[in-house]
Amino acid sequence: MNLRARDAALRELMDDPDCDPVALAETLRRFDLVNRAIGGWGRVWRRGIRPRLRELGRPARVLDVGSGGGDVVARLAAWAERDGLEVQWLGIDPDPRALEVARTRESATVSFAATDAAGLRDAGETFDLVLSNHVLHHLDADELADFAADTRALSSGAVMHADIERGALAYALYGMGITALERGTFLRTDGLRSIRRSYRAAELEQALGSPWRVASPAPFRLLAVAAGDA
Repeated sequence: MNLRARDAALRELMDDPDCDPVALAETLRRFDLVNRAIGGWGRVWRRGIRPRLRELGRPARVLDVGSGGGDVVARLAAWAERDGLEVQWLGIDPDPRALEVARTRESATVSFAATDAAGLRDAGETFDLVLSNHVLHHLDADELADFAADTRALSSGAVMHADIERGALAYALYGMGITALERGTFLRTDGLRSIRRSYRAAELEQALGSPWRVASPAPFRLLAVAAGDA
């Protein structure tokens, strides 16, 4: 397997509108376990999100763009409550299949809506922080530029986009580690394709351009950060 360059032509099974709905729903549910294991969000929370929310000194609004099954935003909301932070969390995804799963995770502080970043920008919405998980590698060059601009326009604080970092070791370890969870899902095929579609740090920073900066908060993870311009 040659992972020296992105394979942007690959398509993930779950992106097919005609894919098996049962397998899709189970994939979205099990993403919670995958993201807990390899997502690196604990460090991002401690070093990036929590300090910014505390600095506000008031209730905050946070947006998760492309929230999928909703597990990441629900977990962040639980950490915020644990740490005494008052935050309203909104997850958005234009795919009704994802929203059906995500809405099982709604709470007093977490809600979900069927829209995208461009739609919220057109509606004049703003948030204190905007984030995403595993969205960037799905986008072509034009979509990436639009997504970066739209999400910056929605944030009066920071924007943080987390994704996978492509590499042979990540590919091999994921292929071995996902075996226990893959049955009845797209986790193996789509996870490996995601790695092949993903960026390396320098590639992503170049693709996004200024003012974005890309770091690696955890093994095989990337975090693109920029200030919002809302």
